[in-house]
Amino acid sequence: MSFKLGLTGGIGMGKTTTAAMFARRGVPVWDADAAVHKLYARGGAAVAPVAALFPSALGPEGIDRGVLKRLLAEAPGRLGQLEAVVHPLVAADRAAFLADHAKAPVVLLDIPLLFETGADAYMDGIAVVSAPPEIQHARVLARPGMDKGTLSLILSRQTSDADRRARATWIIPTATLAEAEAAVDAILAEIAERKTKTHA
Repeated sequence: MSFKLGLTGGIGMGKTTTAAMFARRGVPVWDADAAVHKLYARGGAAVAPVAALFPSALGPEGIDRGVLKRLLAEAPGRLGQLEAVVHPLVAADRAAFLADHAKAPVVLLDIPLLFETGADAYMDGIAVVSAPPEIQHARVLARPGMDKGTLSLILSRQTSDADRRARATWIIPTATLAEAEAAVDAILAEIAERKTKTHA
């Protein structure tokens, strides 16, 4: 059975880059954001049920996430309705991924809202990517269309870095690529050692 490693971290902490490091080492990666994009794209399983709830969010390419975001900002109380439709579809996509990679020693589940959605309960271990606040802010503010106000709003809605770190099995420092690479190698070595002991 695969070791299910959850990967999470706040905006700008280097999660995508770190997930790619695991992938380069042969670890199958499931990306929660990519799964949602696929569900919302034309022909995706979420298009019809979401369009039934939010008709104006339906565009030629499926669900327009920009429009959906605006509609939810206008009526935040409807987020629960959306989640009731999307969360089971995302869970089904994750289950299919796990079934496809059942023989892999380790699988990585890249979930931005890991703790917020309770997905941590399904993991065998959790890795949290973390960098000093000044590095995090500089990375995010370098993105197109990002400003300090938007960043503050995003951070206010996310679990704090300190809380994530306190709940992590492993912390991956991402201030430099070398630090992150070393941490990834150490985690995979530790998981391999654990599995060896389990089967001994």
